[in-house]
Amino acid sequence: MSSCATPAAVKIGVIGGTGLDDPEILEGRTEKYVDTPFGKPSDALVLGKIKNVDCVLLARHGRQHTIMPSKVNYQANIWALKEEGCTHVIVTTACGSLKEEIQPGDIIIIDQFIDRTTRRLQTFYDGNHSCARGVCHIPMAEPFCPKTREVLIETAKKLGLKCHSKGTVVTIEGPRFSSRAESIMFQTWGADVINMTTVPEVVLAKEVGICYASIAMATDYDCWKEHEEAVSVDRVLKTLKENANKAKSLLLTAIPQIGSMEWSAALLNMKKTAQCSVLLPRH
Repeated sequence: MSSCATPAAVKIGVIGGTGLDDPEILEGRTEKYVDTPFGKPSDALVLGKIKNVDCVLLARHGRQHTIMPSKVNYQANIWALKEEGCTHVIVTTACGSLKEEIQPGDIIIIDQFIDRTTRRLQTFYDGNHSCARGVCHIPMAEPFCPKTREVLIETAKKLGLKCHSKGTVVTIEGPRFSSRAESIMFQTWGADVINMTTVPEVVLAKEVGICYASIAMATDYDCWKEHEEAVSVDRVLKTLKENANKAKSLLLTAIPQIGSMEWSAALLNMKKTAQCSVLLPRH
């Protein structure tokens, strides 16, 4: 076996959240509609490049924002990106802040989650698909790819963006926002931000061995903070519009950096973890 192994080819999937799914970041764009064993993804895959790095952009809620969080076909979205050859998935997500020091407009590179969803399929190994036989007990101690997160954090610093290098997100079912009692409860649990989409997206990405990282953007203080306007759709969209360029610049700068790095060992480790987590049926 040659000692000069060929570096792993990198292709980066970008899942855009509410107000953060601008296809203009890609050069040489083409659209591709696909189907998967788990149904259709949220919209067409938009293929292109960011400074010679192959990328695939997908609007999580559809390009017209017609799919509510609980109805997003997370299985199809992640499977489609896997089938397209994505080694990484970097996502953007709007979130509410549960901490005084995380201000609207801040970026958080989240590293942990608390799951408060109730209606979502969280595994490909559901017994209904021949492409995913068995039962998968995927480890979740470290849900997000630390190497990808490190690149995002360092890039944000270089760009002068106000960025929190870690944070725990609590993902609620939605589509409603939290009650004040819930918001305060999540604070006591140690959550830093709140959203509606990280779970099961991060879990499914780990099941297929993809390096997954999330750029969360705080849009509001949820509803826990006294003398502060409670979260509303208008306020979320206003903050996103004012600050979407931060996420865009972070992606445009970090993706070429990721593309220039050596990922063979990390990707092999992710693949092995995924494979070793599956218990196949007994014959």
